[in-house]
Amino acid sequence: AWQRPSASDLRATWLGHSTVLLEIDGHRVLTDPVWGKRASPFRLVGPKRFQPVPLSLRQLPELDVVVISHDHYDHLDLATIRALARHSAVPFVTSLGVGAHLQAWGVPPERITELDWWENHRVPGTGLTVTAAPSQHFSGRGLKDRNATLWSSMVMRGERHTVFFSGDTGLTTEYTQIRERLGPFDLGILEVGAFHPAWGDIHLGPVNALKAHALLGGGALLPVHWGTFSLAMHAWDEPANTLLAHADPAAAQLLMPRLGEAVEPAQQRPVGVWWRGVDERIGNSTASGEE
Repeated sequence: AWQRPSASDLRATWLGHSTVLLEIDGHRVLTDPVWGKRASPFRLVGPKRFQPVPLSLRQLPELDVVVISHDHYDHLDLATIRALARHSAVPFVTSLGVGAHLQAWGVPPERITELDWWENHRVPGTGLTVTAAPSQHFSGRGLKDRNATLWSSMVMRGERHTVFFSGDTGLTTEYTQIRERLGPFDLGILEVGAFHPAWGDIHLGPVNALKAHALLGGGALLPVHWGTFSLAMHAWDEPANTLLAHADPAAAQLLMPRLGEAVEPAQQRPVGVWWRGVDERIGNSTASGEE
């Protein structure tokens, strides 16, 4: 699909968890790229990927920018960043403080832009602007760096289209402010998986994702942060089933593609419940711990 232009100039390909290849007005954005086998600081311990990435990093088309919301292991992967630093010249836009990780892993400082909330960056050589916006989460990769870096949602604006990417967040009234300052949005990419009431307000889950999407103005919704790593006690496909059961088609146009399938909001295709066909293969595996 990437070898032919998008008919609507807005196309998204979910590559697993929160990794999305976004094509917006002729430019390509990669969000929270994670190609690693585990969302963990360890090679042999921690949540393991149970659905493979649909393509290798080297099979990606040329990128204009990589956007990273925060520094948790399921959003910021060392091996992936090192490969992108080594084999491409793509710039990175991320939250305040996260650039130190990137630089330590081989990304030259001139390729890194850090943003505080409401700050924006015009990607050189493109008509694309990336803006960091509030989210309700936390950060840290070890015992001693809790909340040492910022976490953000991200807004990508091209010449014609604007896309909202939630990163990780709980439900917050700031979504109304985000809509007023940065909307309207042609596509909302929101996290729906890895949730539990005991965790407080640091993740959305499917029901709160629909509420957040309504605060953002509704429209097309691509759910992410599910179907790749088992980070909670619920069944792996529960977020998708719950989202589908609660969504109002008049308020939210759901885009629920298979991994690696390119979709365009303008096409308004019906939802195919592909995950029910692979449930027996994957199994309802669960694991404790979350990022």
